[in-house]
Amino acid sequence: MKLLHLDSSALGASSVTRELSAAIVARWQDAVPGLTVDYRDLDTNPLPHLTGGVLGGTDAAASAENDAAMAQFLASDVIVIGAPMYNFGVPSTLKAWIDRVAVAGKTFRYTENGPEGLAGGKRVVIASGRGGIYGDSSPADFQEAYLRQVFGFLGISDVEFVRAEGVAYSPQHRTDALAAAHASIPVALRKAA
Repeated sequence: MKLLHLDSSALGASSVTRELSAAIVARWQDAVPGLTVDYRDLDTNPLPHLTGGVLGGTDAAASAENDAAMAQFLASDVIVIGAPMYNFGVPSTLKAWIDRVAVAGKTFRYTENGPEGLAGGKRVVIASGRGGIYGDSSPADFQEAYLRQVFGFLGISDVEFVRAEGVAYSPQHRTDALAAAHASIPVALRKAA
């Protein structure tokens, strides 16, 4: 079994989502003998944002990097993503990665009945960190709703969030939110394993 671990926070060692994604991956490693883990830090090793040259394939280095990101995604059974909420959405580095794996003809296609995802059968666990509190259905949540939509569009319906909210309110809120998020990881893993 292959697991792809992505981090996208720009906060380094003080990142809530990096802490949570590492804990999620550690639980998978404990639960699944022989698990292979590929890691990519989208902050220190970002993919370039889409430009005409990148999209058109005229940049050979960018094309090779795009192909590698797609191959890594397609080869993975489980994807664990550290995804903080930045300005109500996801970090632009995570969006750049999504732009590499949401590719017509490879991970989705259009049919006479509408779009069809081609990347089903994968499990996605997202470590979500939020400075404020948004709950499950806030109209200001363009982070989790977006990620659920993108992966659903690709045919992946097995998406779960391990969430720490209100981490910017106070040190105690951060501590409590992280404790609650860590406590929810075994539940997420039981559903996935």
